[in-house]
Amino acid sequence: MWIQKEIKLPAVSRGFHLISRHIVDEIPELKKMQVGLAHLFIQHTSASLAINENADPDVRHDMEAYFSRAVAENEPYYRHTLEGDDDMPAHIKSVLLGTGLTIPIRAGRLALGAWQGIYLCEHRNRAGGRTLIVTLNGQ
Repeated sequence: MWIQKEIKLPAVSRGFHLISRHIVDEIPELKKMQVGLAHLFIQHTSASLAINENADPDVRHDMEAYFSRAVAENEPYYRHTLEGDDDMPAHIKSVLLGTGLTIPIRAGRLALGAWQGIYLCEHRNRAGGRTLIVTLNGQ
């Protein structure tokens, strides 16, 4: 069985945000699958998706702090600056972290580890909502 859905995420502040519950709530068909794959794709070039720690919010804070230092704003060699100081760094962070995730489905659930959650990595200071395409394949 193949299922594909578009999920709208609300605008959030810059940072790393857990969205696992939001995604699962939007795909009730997941509960009918015993085995399969879920593919998540974000349709944006200044945000990304990742899987990481889902319990301690300090991890999300530290991820934002690291990426803000590693890919700094206002670098003199950036040429793409018309959309603001955070735009080119956001594009670079999106390339580094990626726009897609594939997660196994087992017994009607995303087979994430005990301490894993899905992150929306928002790299813009004032972004709008984001759109994900979720594709499920399984039985």
